[in-house]
Amino acid sequence: MNAELLKKYMDITPEIEEAVRTGKPVVALESTILSHGMPYPENVAFAKEIEKIIRAEGAIPATMAVIDGRLKAGLTEEELLRMCEGKNVLKASRRDLPIVVANKLTAATTVATTMILASLAGIRFFATGGIGGVHRGGEDSMDVSADLQELAHTPVAVICAGAKMILDIGRTLEYLETMGVPVLGMDTDDFPAFYCRKSGFGVDFNAKAPADVAAIAKVKWDMGLQGGMLIGNPVPQEYAMDFDAMSETIDKALAAAEAAGVKGKNITPFLLAHIVELTGGDSLKTNMQLAYNNARAAARIAVEYAKL
Repeated sequence: MNAELLKKYMDITPEIEEAVRTGKPVVALESTILSHGMPYPENVAFAKEIEKIIRAEGAIPATMAVIDGRLKAGLTEEELLRMCEGKNVLKASRRDLPIVVANKLTAATTVATTMILASLAGIRFFATGGIGGVHRGGEDSMDVSADLQELAHTPVAVICAGAKMILDIGRTLEYLETMGVPVLGMDTDDFPAFYCRKSGFGVDFNAKAPADVAAIAKVKWDMGLQGGMLIGNPVPQEYAMDFDAMSETIDKALAAAEAAGVKGKNITPFLLAHIVELTGGDSLKTNMQLAYNNARAAARIAVEYAKL
């Protein structure tokens, strides 16, 4: 999108615009976790804390959203509050963007849409909780998250705690391999499983330090190789949950979703809310801590990339 068209559809805060122009480190953040993933007002404190963590590491946070049909890279205090309150806030993936913008609606950005907005704004790094992927039974239902296609085509590195445990992680990684997306581990040989540090599946490369990730990203994009990268950053040990116990909990949540007939884009929020209930709130605490940990890692990688 050229600069004139960009201005027609997108608002970038002056701080973020200046940072991108001068090559300072910037980290994109999604808004779905605020509007659809956490209760109000806890999500306000979470949003402020995650931005504080990124700034403490020497980078600038850029929360993405669509407000009254305007694409946003960076939110004002008032806009952030509006996303957290979640009133009349839709959830927009790639397919929804033209509808939301044309009808001047307000929507939170998923992983896929945050990548699109980040790329339009010239931002290379994005911290999130966990990515979407191939749903269990996806070989029959064809329920595959748009996040995977976005990783294949959009030049943004996504730092996450792996794929959500509600997914088929093996098939998700196979899909990423087919699409040519490098999957790195942040000081781990094992691809993390969101609430848990290990999924039983490996990564393509164990990056021991943020500088290693930055160097790989630079070479990939310098060579003109299309798409992004996925960096699996395990949840800190003290907040990690037991894999077997969480697998059992997820099976119960999946059974509840099937009984309630929940499908499509409603399934993830339904399952995550059900898991919070079944774990007595422990999964929400872990979710928050892994998101903070990813923000910290993303900021460190962005800082190293800015030096190259």
